[in-house]
Order: sequence, then structure tokens, then C-alpha cells
Amino acid sequence: MEFNAKLQLAGLLEWMDRQMKSCGGQTAVIGISGGKDSSVVAALSVAAYGREHVYGVLMPDGVQPDIDYSRDLAELLGIPHCTIDIHAAVRGVLDQMEGVGFEPSRQTTVNLPSRIRMCTLYAVAQTLPAGIVINTSNLSEDWVGYCTVYGDSAGAFSPLGMYTTEEVIALGRELHLPEKFLIKPPSDGLTGLTDEDNLGFTYHAVNEYIRRGTVEPAVKEQIDRRHRTSRFKFQTMPVYQNGLPMAIPDETDFYNPNKK
Repeated sequence: MEFNAKLQLAGLLEWMDRQMKSCGGQTAVIGISGGKDSSVVAALSVAAYGREHVYGVLMPDGVQPDIDYSRDLAELLGIPHCTIDIHAAVRGVLDQMEGVGFEPSRQTTVNLPSRIRMCTLYAVAQTLPAGIVINTSNLSEDWVGYCTVYGDSAGAFSPLGMYTTEEVIALGRELHLPEKFLIKPPSDGLTGLTDEDNLGFTYHAVNEYIRRGTVEPAVKEQIDRRHRTSRFKFQTMPVYQNGLPMAIPDETDFYNPNKK
């Protein structure tokens, strides 16, 4: 079935409005990287809530060569925004670790900026009137676990969480975003490599597998392994079900393992 971005937008914007109201929020707080995901989420939020209820946060880790994309996107949408350099915070944690004898691993240095960015977004959100952090991840990334738990995987809700990279681009075009924000190669902004360099396969391959079930056997094995080992990033934290009574009814599965 061909993807119909116009049809999808109507339901998505209504859903976003409901989610914001259920959170008691007034202001959508979005980390703006200038890539397609944050650009589309920002544009969706303007459409859903009005630009006066959207706040963009630009978070370079020191010098960021493509920071102009972020500024241009915020100015194009006319949303209030600020720039908060996270380099001192990142370096401060690493320096303190080294000071007590740790040698931070590569994984630590790659994931720490993402987690500090999310802490920064929540700090801004809790300073604004009823600010709510909106997640900007897409289905393709999430499917293979290409995200940082408690970093870019966080947020109150995820507008793009069930859309592939190609569908995100289609939504962006329907929202009339300039191509430069949609075709910028996806990267983590940390390692100097694109997402696909790090993964070892293309998002197109992931998308074809998700939507049509077609994939080369060798790539299928890699995707399945990454998907299987990353599910913990998207599940509610497990709690031990001790069998003790719960007098207060709960509508979720979190405290009620017997709920169907």
C-alpha cells in the first residue's frame, strides 16, 4: 500500500493534540538538530499547537559544523529557541570520571552527550510554562535500537515512532519543509559517521524489511539481532511481581500483571 502523507497527517496531528492535553502540557520542547526527524517533529508541533507553543533547543557539543541547519529550521518555523552548549557538562563528567581513576570507554563518550542533551531538554521544559519534551526518534532507528536509552529514546510521546525514515521525509514534504532539512544524511552528530556507516546497512533495507518483509538474508540476520537485543530500551522498567495485594486498581500493565 502506498504511503499517503496527507491522510496520515490528519490523524497524527489530532493524536498529538490529545497526547499534549493528557500530559497537561502547554509547550512542546524539542531538541533541534537540523535533521529530518527533529525538523518534522518541530513542524508537526507548530501545526498541532501553534508556533507560540513550541520551543526549540539547539545543543552543540562545542563546535558543531552543521549548527546552521538548526538555526535555519527554527527561524523558518518562527519558533522561540535558544542555544545551550553542552560541551562543559560533557567534559565535566568525563574529567570527574578520569579524576577517580576511570578511563571512559568509547561507548561512554558517544552516549554521554545524548543523555546530557535529554537532561538539558527536561531542564528547559521544567522552566517553561507546562513544558513537555517531545521525542524525535523514528521507527527505522528504534527498530534496530539505534538510540541511547535515557537519551534520545526519551520523551513524553513519540510522533514519529511508527514511521520509517522514508515516511518521515514524505511527511516533511507534505508540511512543505525545504529539502535541505529532509535529505541531510542522518548521523548521531557525535562520531563523525552517518547512522548507516555505524549500522553497516541502509535504512532503506530496514524499511523494506519492516513494511514488505523483503531483505537479504545476511542483512536480515543483522537487523534481527539488533532488534532482539535492544527491546529493553523501549519497555517499561520491569518490576518484581511479589504477589502482595493491590487495593487500588491500576489501568496499566505496570502494577497489574494479570491485566489482559
